[in-house]
Amino acid sequence: MLITEENLILSAEKELKETWEKFEEIRNHNQIKVLKAFQAVGIQNVHYGWVTGYGYDDLGKDKLDELFATCFNTEAAIVRNQLVSGTHAISCAVLGNLSSGDELVAVTGKPYDTLNSVFQSFQKKYKIKYLEGKDKLSTSTKVALIQRSRGYEWRDSYTLTHIKTLIQEIRLKSPSAVIFVDNCYGEFTQKLEPTDIGADIMAGSLIKNPGGGIVAAGAYIAGKKSCVEAAADVLTAPGIGIHGGCNFDQNRLMLQGFFLAPSVVCEALKGMSLAAKVFSDAGLETIPAYSADRNDVIQAIKFNDPEKLIKFCELVQKNSPVNSMFSPIPADISGYPDQVIMASGSFVEGSSIELSVDGPMRPPYIAYFQGGLSYAHTRYVISEILKHF
Repeated sequence: MLITEENLILSAEKELKETWEKFEEIRNHNQIKVLKAFQAVGIQNVHYGWVTGYGYDDLGKDKLDELFATCFNTEAAIVRNQLVSGTHAISCAVLGNLSSGDELVAVTGKPYDTLNSVFQSFQKKYKIKYLEGKDKLSTSTKVALIQRSRGYEWRDSYTLTHIKTLIQEIRLKSPSAVIFVDNCYGEFTQKLEPTDIGADIMAGSLIKNPGGGIVAAGAYIAGKKSCVEAAADVLTAPGIGIHGGCNFDQNRLMLQGFFLAPSVVCEALKGMSLAAKVFSDAGLETIPAYSADRNDVIQAIKFNDPEKLIKFCELVQKNSPVNSMFSPIPADISGYPDQVIMASGSFVEGSSIELSVDGPMRPPYIAYFQGGLSYAHTRYVISEILKHF
């Protein structure tokens, strides 16, 4: 039989059948969990409405907070489009739970590039003592940070089992520490979330998993009431905190996106597992393996060649629904020490639950392929890339 891109994909799909059944089981569980949260907090059409000014009477905003807290099994949550990114949400959550001179430990080591810049700034501006590695934990640690996703590192994302073990270690070494989990890219990839297994607080971006691909901007912070309120004071102002900020006619999209999220995440997981299978069969190194449990919506592919990384990104852009006529080029981006190349023909600018790819221009030249609202689209893009690799 003639070996074609289609035959390679059909063969991969057969081997992925059992893996996809697991993804669908997780999707079904999470869809029911989200539905029950909607019902428990009593979402109504009236919650689509919005107000102007301070946002104190924004009923939809209040229900969004309650919805996220209920679904994520926490005492409180704040869901706002004033949180401009996951990095912003994490910054507010961490800084809100620290005072000048306190100790912050990044338990999982050096964080994602933009966060590394944030924490270096905390050191200089607020005299925060910043350390990396779980061996740095002590009774003086005020906030212990766990980054669930891989960032720009060649490693697997952390499983919830591993995160639970880390939480237990932190409780022993730093019993008074606030345990924060950067949950970006991880929501709904498993049946549980970090706050179900002992994290005090977590945060993530609405233009990633929990926005379902339709939320225009924003992020969330969820956890213990005291921790969330402290983060909200940084976002707005002490005394205003969680009560301020209107959502500018975005309540319906945020509600609908959250409802769609489990299914969208499942589509992304299927697409990324296909990428893992076909590109590893093509001789490239990939993490995670195609049959592995997944804890984020990212597939890392190592090229060891800057030109191949650039070509991969060009092909993703060329086969995107938006801005397909443009070619991405490496560029300097705020918060990143190296030039970064990004391809994202997305409906929401910067959305990484939509099919996209990025990577720093440094050895070993890794593409971080991610998202995918539609498996059919991801499948087609992979078939087009296979023609060149």
